[in-house]
Amino acid sequence: MAISVRIHRPAKTAMQSGRGNTKRWLLEFEPQAPRNIDPLMGWTSGRDTRQQVKLWFATKDEAIAYAKQQGYDYKVYEPKERRVRPKSYAANFAYDKVS
Repeated sequence: MAISVRIHRPAKTAMQSGRGNTKRWLLEFEPQAPRNIDPLMGWTSGRDTRQQVKLWFATKDEAIAYAKQQGYDYKVYEPKERRVRPKSYAANFAYDKVS
């Protein structure tokens, strides 16, 4: 059974205002076993410890090369680019602003 991984650039979290941690590529393992719910406590657990491993790479090519070297089946998910151009707060009060 081949091990599946996904390679992507994670989006910024809702708590981030900057672009930090969005330039690196992340290699994550796909789940191999379903999660279980503990009947007593209600906690969710699983036997697949590979889901805890996250490997960071500077470029997409490095991540792909690592996946090929290890013999993993991989899928690359390209990031969606931002449509809205960021602007400063002062731009809201610009004299030549187009309404």
